[in-house]
Amino acid sequence: MRPLSEEAELRLQHGGPPGGHDVLATDADGAVTGYARLELGDGTEDAEAELVVAPGARRRGTGRALLTRLEELAAGRPLRVWAHGDLPAATALATGRGYTRARVLLQMRRPLGDADLTEGPALPAGVSVAAFRPGRDEAAWLRLNARAFAAHPEQGAWTPEDLELREAEPWFDPAGFLLAWRGDRDAGGTLLGAHWTKVHPPGDAGPDAVGEVYVLGIDPDTQGLGLGRALTVRGLAHLRGRGLDEVLLYVEEDNSAAVALYGRTGFTPYAVDVSWRRTP
Repeated sequence: MRPLSEEAELRLQHGGPPGGHDVLATDADGAVTGYARLELGDGTEDAEAELVVAPGARRRGTGRALLTRLEELAAGRPLRVWAHGDLPAATALATGRGYTRARVLLQMRRPLGDADLTEGPALPAGVSVAAFRPGRDEAAWLRLNARAFAAHPEQGAWTPEDLELREAEPWFDPAGFLLAWRGDRDAGGTLLGAHWTKVHPPGDAGPDAVGEVYVLGIDPDTQGLGLGRALTVRGLAHLRGRGLDEVLLYVEEDNSAAVALYGRTGFTPYAVDVSWRRTP
């Protein structure tokens, strides 16, 4: 498991919005033994954090000390803390402090060499798929993303700056960012769905390079046309064309429709992240 989310890593590199705090735990020699990131936002929602403890510093009170500091900085607000990996020690720490499970994020994986991915399901009539064009397709994709993930607490709130940060990352590849348009995309066409894939380098998500179904979003008005499965298979074919043997994705455990879609496409549960919540 990766110790931090992509969002936390990006904020370490580039900073974040007002209200963010980075918290370090160190040993007597000054070596970092733990890290936590807290987002307070605008004060209208729960404070949200994630924390990680170096393997060699576990069972020494480091996680407890970091959590205590996060609670102090939250200043009486409800606090959610992500634990990457549903580990017994994290569960014991959280439940012992009065936290309960608020969200569960499944990581699912499937091999890429066990099925024919050369031809995906047929696209709906009048729909074509084309690669993302940096500098031209951002606004259309952000509108689609906001509609597709209107109920999602993080994904649906992406800004142009969030997209720009990722376009500047070394892994960004517009050829693997597939957009499904109805009509002419340059003459009033409508973006109905998108499948943005990602490739993790060796050592990031496993010993070998691993693909990812990074963002798969379908306009709510287009549900029921089979576009989600058609874009999923086309994205998987792209990743296999890159020479990859495995692909992963993240999905909310309670999103039964998405979990079922991915299950029918050969994905099985691999790991779990848990968001723990406490109301003081």
